[in-house]
Amino acid sequence: MSSRQPAIRLSISHPDEDGVALVGVLEQLEPGSATRGRKIALILHGTMGHKDYLFQKRLAHQLPLDSFRFDFRGAHESGGKWYYAGFAEDLQDLRVVVKYLSDNYGYEVDLLVGHSRGSVVALHWLCTSEEGKRVGGIVNVSGRYRMERVLHDPGSSYQAAFDEQGFFDWKVTVARQPVIGRITPDDLQEFARWNSAVVWDHFPEATDALTIHGLADKTVPAYDATIYARALGAREAGTHNLHLIEGADHNLTGQFDEVVAVILEWWQKHLQGDLRTGIWQTGNRTKL
Repeated sequence: MSSRQPAIRLSISHPDEDGVALVGVLEQLEPGSATRGRKIALILHGTMGHKDYLFQKRLAHQLPLDSFRFDFRGAHESGGKWYYAGFAEDLQDLRVVVKYLSDNYGYEVDLLVGHSRGSVVALHWLCTSEEGKRVGGIVNVSGRYRMERVLHDPGSSYQAAFDEQGFFDWKVTVARQPVIGRITPDDLQEFARWNSAVVWDHFPEATDALTIHGLADKTVPAYDATIYARALGAREAGTHNLHLIEGADHNLTGQFDEVVAVILEWWQKHLQGDLRTGIWQTGNRTKL
């Protein structure tokens, strides 16, 4: 069992959005100890998610380093407006969080763990920021690569609503509360234009990467995971490991313990400098 002290709730004023704050939870191994220069992990949720859903909170309580998980703008406790294709907004939120943790605590980001949209945003930040060049590892869980597929995936439910009223209202439950996200045809086009291919030429050379994907994922096909494996697996310094979970859906329902265990084991191997690119199986890795 973890010996962690109660987590610290942070509300970070957004410099680019008046009246908007990003709410998150800081977990510290040694509360009260100096944090300047200390490493930290950032845990990023996906579309219509929040900081404590799926495996995120469970992982934060077991990581061997401090961590921060937060709600992107328009999600759960954070203010602002939610956008279906809000990758640019999420990316700005991530920059705000990184700066806040650096300026106020002296933290250095060493690990990123993202689920779905959170993975896409984390990968882009890693490839386009100065801080990203110094990150030790990233975990991409259920991340989408082929963004253009969103134009064809939704099916008749979207199109019928578009034809009738010009938009589709996506009704879901977030943290036990009903939430409606409005999607327009323009949103789908903007979503499809997001540049996920940045990982081919700008991914940090020495950063280790782990991709976890469910083979029963109907939202983002597991084929996308193999594209990331190809893009990130040919580097001379950094490694890429691919862990596929049989029967797991997009949210890894019922598989959270495995997800956390794999991340923890992989990160320990990273710290030991004992990683090599390949297919990851707990306790057994086979070189590609």
